[in-house]
Amino acid sequence: MWGRRLSAVATAGALAAPLAGCVPGSGSAAPTKAAEATAYASEAQLPEKLASDGTTITVGDPAARTTVRVYEDPRCPVVEEFELSGGASVLRAKTISRQVKTEYTFASFRDESLGGDGSKRAVNALRAALDAGRFTEYHALLIRNRTSAELSGGYTTGQLLKLAAKVPGLRGKEFDHAVTTMKYRSFVTASQAAYDAADGPESFGPGTPTVVINDKRVPEAANGLLFDKSLFDGMLTGIHTYPEKWKPVS
Repeated sequence: MWGRRLSAVATAGALAAPLAGCVPGSGSAAPTKAAEATAYASEAQLPEKLASDGTTITVGDPAARTTVRVYEDPRCPVVEEFELSGGASVLRAKTISRQVKTEYTFASFRDESLGGDGSKRAVNALRAALDAGRFTEYHALLIRNRTSAELSGGYTTGQLLKLAAKVPGLRGKEFDHAVTTMKYRSFVTASQAAYDAADGPESFGPGTPTVVINDKRVPEAANGLLFDKSLFDGMLTGIHTYPEKWKPVS
């Protein structure tokens, strides 16, 4: 289990079985491979935008064949683990190569159990980074520094600005004002509502991180795959190559 209950992650090797069927057997014919568009030069070149629903932050080529949606609370230690284990870097690399379009929905429920408003301030800052065209770089940096932030107050305004100074082109009058005044408070609230509604009107959200690939959720039993770079890379490659075979075990 991940998210609210935060129990130990199962070993990736034991969870390889749920991917059976993603890659065809030796007797299957190879698919006809469509020409891939040229990869972006770096993460700084990735298109970033707010979707029409007002809560989804979309990164990457809109025409990418595979869509990965990630639900995250910035103060969740398992979200940090996803970043530090390399799973998130695999996702960024696939987005840069145009194989994947990544969508983010941000929650802030960890403030309730930890106290303070660090998650809300972090989500607000991420929205401000989107306006500055530096969401991807700031998002990775912010999540990688979750532990150090938590040890000194939990994503305070000062910490968020200090981290932003490490992202070229991010700090400036508009960004700093948005962070210090909680300019995107309504986005934070709406994003939490979108997270809560992800499992239906009576749900409290799916837990973080939760990954949904082409509208099919990676099941809880296979959560360990997200934390193994090699397995997660192979999983995304298989789904991209054989999208019709993506049938996760529930």
